[in-house]
Amino acid sequence: MQGRFHFYEGYNMKEVTFPVRVMYELGIKTLFVSNASGGMNASFHVGDLMIITDHINFFPEHPLHGKNFPTGPRFPDMHETYDAALIAQADAIAAEKGIKVQHGVYVGVQGPTFETPAEYRMYRILGGDAVGMSTVPEVIVAHHCGIKTFGISVITDLGGFDVPVEVSHEEVQEAANKAQPLMTEIMREMIRRN
Repeated sequence: MQGRFHFYEGYNMKEVTFPVRVMYELGIKTLFVSNASGGMNASFHVGDLMIITDHINFFPEHPLHGKNFPTGPRFPDMHETYDAALIAQADAIAAEKGIKVQHGVYVGVQGPTFETPAEYRMYRILGGDAVGMSTVPEVIVAHHCGIKTFGISVITDLGGFDVPVEVSHEEVQEAANKAQPLMTEIMREMIRRN
C-alpha cells in the first residue's frame, strides 16, 4: 500500500483497518508496517529507526469493537503482537549492513495534534518510547487475523525533555525522507529472505 487511512482524518476504525481485512482475504501471511513518530526515549535521535517490540493503544475506538469477525477469537491474546522471529531477522540484517536500529514500545494516539510536553512525559512514564497516530489499529486487526506483523518507526522528532522542541509537519517529513532508504533496505532484505 502507499499511504493509509488515519483515524484523525475522520475515518472510523472499520474503515482504517479495511485494507488489512482485504489483505487477509488475499492470503497475506506477514504484514510490514512503518510510521513516523515522536521519540520520547532519551537515547533516541531524530532519524533513528525504532523496531517496534510492543504497543500501547490510546485510540478512543477499538478496531475489534462490535461483532467479532470469524478471522480470530472474540478476545485475542496480544502477547508477541510484533513477531519475535521477524524482529531477530531485522536485527541481524541491520547488523550485517551497519544500520543502527533502536527497539521500543510504540504508543498509538488519535491525533491530529502533535503531543504537548506533558503528554510526551506521560507516555514515557507509561512505558512508551515513541508516539504516533497510526499503526496500532492495523496491527491489532492483523494479529486477530493470524497475520505475523513487523513494524518500524522512524523517529522524526523528540519530545518530553527539559528543553521543549516545536514540531512542524515539514520537519517530520524531512526526517522521515532521510531515514526511509535505510528502513527500506532492511525490509527489502527481510522480504527477500522470507
